[in-house]
Amino acid sequence: MSLAGKLSIEIGVHATAAKWFNLLATQLHHVQNLTDAVHETKLHHGEDWHHNESIKQWTSTIDGKATKYHESIESADEDNKTITYKIFGEDFEHKFKVFKLIFQAVDKDEGGGVIKWIIEYETKSEEFDPPFGFLQFVYKGSRDVDANLIKE
Repeated sequence: MSLAGKLSIEIGVHATAAKWFNLLATQLHHVQNLTDAVHETKLHHGEDWHHNESIKQWTSTIDGKATKYHESIESADEDNKTITYKIFGEDFEHKFKVFKLIFQAVDKDEGGGVIKWIIEYETKSEEFDPPFGFLQFVYKGSRDVDANLIKE
């Protein structure tokens, strides 16, 4: 029997929703330069980092160890500053049937914004824990990235 669910976190940030969306929609390859949580990224398949059919390979620190996985963009909605990613392959394939990462950014009236990360997952069996480590990874990475975005 599998385990399915959603994990989410909302993070107050200094950079605007437009800056966040622009980074993740048009400069995703730059994230590895903005946080120590990402060790390496490379284009695995396709000609463009931001095309829905492109597949990127990531190596990140998750649960204290180097973890490899692939990512592709399922959808991007500029009006709502929302991007849905599919995470698969490498170190995720043996644990998860489904692993989606949803990003959304919203501006705050007083400046800055709030970013929301939602993980939708289904494990291959109950022996695998929910992906709390990945949620911690996106939290730490977001804090690092935000600190760099406000410098730009």
